[in-house]
Amino acid sequence: MKRLPNGTGLRLLLAALAAMAPVAYGFFSAEFRGRGMPDGSVVDILVPDGAASLEVAGVLRAAELIFHPRIFDAYVRLKGQGRQLKAGRYEIPRGAPYPYLLEALRAGAVVTTPLTIPEGLRVPQVAERLAAYVGDSTATVLAWLTDPKRVDELEVPGPTLEGYLFPETYRFADGVGIPVIVRAIVGRYRAFWGVDEQAQAAARGLDEREIVTLASIVEKEVRWDEERPVVAGVYWNRLQRDMLLQADPTVQYALGEPRARLLYRDIDSVADHPYNTYTQPGLPPGPIASPGAASLRAALQPADHDYIFFVARNDGSHEFTRTLREHNNAINRIRLARGSGEQ
Repeated sequence: MKRLPNGTGLRLLLAALAAMAPVAYGFFSAEFRGRGMPDGSVVDILVPDGAASLEVAGVLRAAELIFHPRIFDAYVRLKGQGRQLKAGRYEIPRGAPYPYLLEALRAGAVVTTPLTIPEGLRVPQVAERLAAYVGDSTATVLAWLTDPKRVDELEVPGPTLEGYLFPETYRFADGVGIPVIVRAIVGRYRAFWGVDEQAQAAARGLDEREIVTLASIVEKEVRWDEERPVVAGVYWNRLQRDMLLQADPTVQYALGEPRARLLYRDIDSVADHPYNTYTQPGLPPGPIASPGAASLRAALQPADHDYIFFVARNDGSHEFTRTLREHNNAINRIRLARGSGEQ
């Protein structure tokens, strides 16, 4: 066999590697950039629970987001993220590069859907919304919410979860269950109570449950935001004077179902109910609905005035008065306006 001159073999090897370098670079560069041209479209993928990085890579390959699963798997492991990829449903932009894919999967940037809890809902109404959101029956969700052990589990003042399912729009991933959702909702309520709020409640001589109870009454009474502190001030004045609150929403709560118009016989029918503030002194035992942040702040900082009565006008606003005579006159004026069709 004829020997090559010294150094010739090495030069040939280097020449071959140099010739292959552009091809290898092009291959790995294209793979790293991701498969397909970015066109603004997204691809929906589902990463199953407990999937290893190679299995996740297979999901990406099936969705035509990468070319070679093993290369993506090696990239993930090189980054030390092999056990950090999160399960869930993702919407991935077509043509997304490896760094984007890895960060989305590591951060768990899954698709979420909104859940809105409006102000003033009672627990049964919240249960209806939660049941529709997770695809369960209202009865099942309501039974879970009203289990007495929830108060201690979720560390709320009680006596039930009424008043502590904080009104807000939340977002959750598909498949999240009721316990996780409710903990997030109650967690948002807990986040409202900072050092300042605790101090304001203490300055009023009221505990957390009493503030939430007062706020829930305000929430059910008021349609105009600017009136919240004024209405809270009326109830605060009545508490200070040891007057009955005579709050219609508490009677509606005692009745168990809303009435378009509250009559004296309705009030009398629940005369002994602890939530009937026409017959029972002070605040009721607990909240009657879920107040929002505005009503909670109104309860903590009621307007400073000397009104002790108010009556609703036809447009949902209120007329505030200081004496029973003024109050009765206001009622008569509003009835006359209602009869004449004025707003």
